[in-house]
Amino acid sequence: MTLAGHFPYWIVVVLMMVGFYVVISHGNLVKKIIGLNVFQVSVFVFYIAMGKVEGGTAPILTGQPETFSNPVPHVLILTAIVVGVATTALGLALVVRIRAAYGTIEEDEIEDQETEG
Repeated sequence: MTLAGHFPYWIVVVLMMVGFYVVISHGNLVKKIIGLNVFQVSVFVFYIAMGKVEGGTAPILTGQPETFSNPVPHVLILTAIVVGVATTALGLALVVRIRAAYGTIEEDEIEDQETEG
């Protein structure tokens, strides 16, 4: 395979590293949630890229000899997207509660308030 044949996997690596960088480099809780979502999208792209077969079709039996793409990774990703939306909503709800309790969403300011009081 050429470099172009591995293009989806390069996209996965770039998205994964960008998401990971955002999570570890920012103290803002909303930015951390966005970084986790970018990381999660990289996993989605990885599974979808693995499930695609070159020249493959949907697994509908026609009696002809054909190459089929595996539909299971795509179905799993649909479920993962729903779970991802739910966890993102929960994370943002927690950020709202943290903001109400501490008056900030910056990690270091919250830690300072915890050590002072």
